[in-house]
Amino acid sequence: MDTALPDAPPALPAPSQPVSFAEALRFWLKLGFISFGGPAGQIAIMHAELVERRRWISEKRFLHALNFCMLLPGPEAQQLATYIGWLMHRTRGGIVAGALFVLPSLFILIALSWIYLRFGNVPVVAGIFYGIKPAVTALVLHAAHRIGSRALKNRWMWGIAAAAFVAIFAFDTPFPAIVLAAGLVGHFGARWAPGVFALGGGHGSAAQSYGPALIDDDTPTPPHARFSRSRLAGILAAGLGLWLLAMGMLVATQGLHGTLTQMGWFFTKAALLTFGGAYAVLPYVYQGAVEQYHWFSGAQMIDGLALGETTPGPLIMVVAFVGFVGGWLKQVLGPDSLLLAGALAATVVTFFTFLPSFIFILAGGPAIEATHGKLGFTAPLSAITAAVVGVILNLALFFAYHVLWPQGFGGRLDAVSAAIALAAAAALFRFKVGVMPLLGACAGIGLAVTLLFSQLR
Repeated sequence: MDTALPDAPPALPAPSQPVSFAEALRFWLKLGFISFGGPAGQIAIMHAELVERRRWISEKRFLHALNFCMLLPGPEAQQLATYIGWLMHRTRGGIVAGALFVLPSLFILIALSWIYLRFGNVPVVAGIFYGIKPAVTALVLHAAHRIGSRALKNRWMWGIAAAAFVAIFAFDTPFPAIVLAAGLVGHFGARWAPGVFALGGGHGSAAQSYGPALIDDDTPTPPHARFSRSRLAGILAAGLGLWLLAMGMLVATQGLHGTLTQMGWFFTKAALLTFGGAYAVLPYVYQGAVEQYHWFSGAQMIDGLALGETTPGPLIMVVAFVGFVGGWLKQVLGPDSLLLAGALAATVVTFFTFLPSFIFILAGGPAIEATHGKLGFTAPLSAITAAVVGVILNLALFFAYHVLWPQGFGGRLDAVSAAIALAAAAALFRFKVGVMPLLGACAGIGLAVTLLFSQLR
């Protein structure tokens, strides 16, 4: 008779030890330099580091925080880092985690933007961008497909997406109006058909445990994360005070209609409309930066998105490129200080874009901490996400028009750009190629083609 005992389940690792602020700071700094791959890649990196390897937070608490960030306007990965930093080390932890998620990308984009404006006509640089632009067109189309596969669950959502596309393509409807209309449709539609507007494609529930965590499923909410009306009022007052102080300084030094003042006001509004990620707000940025304020051209916006795709940090950091180019071309500090003007404008734009994200997390976090497992989905957000699909599709067509017919429809089709775009789309949709390898390959092709054509002339 076999008396051997059955195999015991593998032992889970010991609970994580308390993390010092200095140790957390080093991690957040590292994350700022390695957070490639867009929101999905950045969230995956944080999950692997914080949940699986370091066990600073449990799977359920991680997903609970992420679901909250998904409901907010703004970059969800940066907000998730802010949330976890705040939960671990109070307000200073949240500010450090969120800021370090952004600052490396800001400095890198300032440097790349300067190279772009200073050496953009050099054949090597021009060739690289020639190959990247068609790839960006494919990336935007892929983003529309990715969001649409999650959001368009029924014919009503398809209808909202189609209506949003027609509104912005045929009638040039402002993006905020589309967001407002979709939100109202979701709000009132949920009363008679709640199943239609239930937000799908969420991040699900925790499927496994990676061992005891520092902030575990049943870890009590720390005192600083408990809801308090006085604390809420203090956070809102501080956030509004910072905004008023910064805007007041711009008005005092630039005037009410100065370029930097207009950028501060415009990107404050943009920060409140980024439901659905960076691709969703790009049409709004285009409408304002290109058509309304003329800070730069549509072709330059494609170049900026290409740079944003190749740097760490949230993709919405493309606004730093917008600010740099606008500050440079508008000569906000005079013709002799173009680099400083661009860097200042990029910093101003970044500040006003991300300030609301910090306020949302620091003010709303305590309420969310009191609702473990109870955070519901919102019908307005579901409808807004569906509308965003139509808006992003319009953006993809806009990019395709500028890339494939650089002289307009009256000119010839750029067959090489079309071939690169088709190959990039096949790589994304069929072979699931990552963003960085795709852009690297397309940049190499563009450079080779440009140098070859220059030799044949």
